[in-house]
Amino acid sequence: MNDKILILLIFYAVTGISFDKRPVSAQTKMRALIIEGQNNHQVWPKTTKMMKSYLESSNLFDVDVATTKPAGVDPDFHPDFSKYDVVISNYNGAPWPEATQTSFAKYMNNGGGLVVVHAADNAFPKWTEYNQMIGLGGWNGRSEKSGPYVYYSEAGEVVRDTNKGRGGGHGRQHEFSVVIRNSEHPITKGLPSEWLHTKDELYDKLRGPAQGMQVLATAFSDKKTGGTGRHEPMLMTIKFGEGKVFHSTLGHADYSMDCVGFITTFTRGVEWAACGQVTQPVPKDFPTADKTSTRIPLQQN
Repeated sequence: MNDKILILLIFYAVTGISFDKRPVSAQTKMRALIIEGQNNHQVWPKTTKMMKSYLESSNLFDVDVATTKPAGVDPDFHPDFSKYDVVISNYNGAPWPEATQTSFAKYMNNGGGLVVVHAADNAFPKWTEYNQMIGLGGWNGRSEKSGPYVYYSEAGEVVRDTNKGRGGGHGRQHEFSVVIRNSEHPITKGLPSEWLHTKDELYDKLRGPAQGMQVLATAFSDKKTGGTGRHEPMLMTIKFGEGKVFHSTLGHADYSMDCVGFITTFTRGVEWAACGQVTQPVPKDFPTADKTSTRIPLQQN
């Protein structure tokens, strides 16, 4: 072995410096794919652009977008998932072709990453693997047959309610406090224990397999706003095979995604799902317990 190379190897071993711990600018960026095309939330073309902008502004990702046909099953929708470190779903529509479902389940089982945003957890009620991936979902016929209704009690304990009932609901849109339930997870580490989110839908009564799932944050669904009077999951992680999933119920509209709390948890969640760690610091303009904070994307192209 060349003496110079040997000296370098000894130096790295002694100092603990890794060959792949280069500055972000010198690294190959992670590859992300956003899926869109059908969604009952008609703002989806804009929210896709917003999420793409947030990820690219982090300087960690190269982002592609895959768009299905606007209605019905798209027989030509066959992304090559293996090209990507993480897939973000902004999709709530007709089932994907069976071959696409199979390839995506294989991608996740083999260690892929998935991020589910808001109405994407309404999708695919009959696709078993997808419901396992997202942990909890709502609407489109979901009920106790889909799995337990998961929420937090006033004592801070996780409740898995198997009684009969529909899956999915929300009261009227409003600002609400997000409470961190797991402050040690890389996505939420360093965040305030409670922060005020901008106007959004507060999802409740979500049901699903909830296997391998960790709830990172909840919000209180106040009966005064048409809610349940319970603490509902807002941010979750799920283990599926060798893959990692980050599920955020936040993000109903563009004004919801302007929230620095959404931006931060979203970009951190995508990074974690892609590589299992989070390098992004908590921004100085992160919302506080009594004050929201918004940021307009620098570019949406």
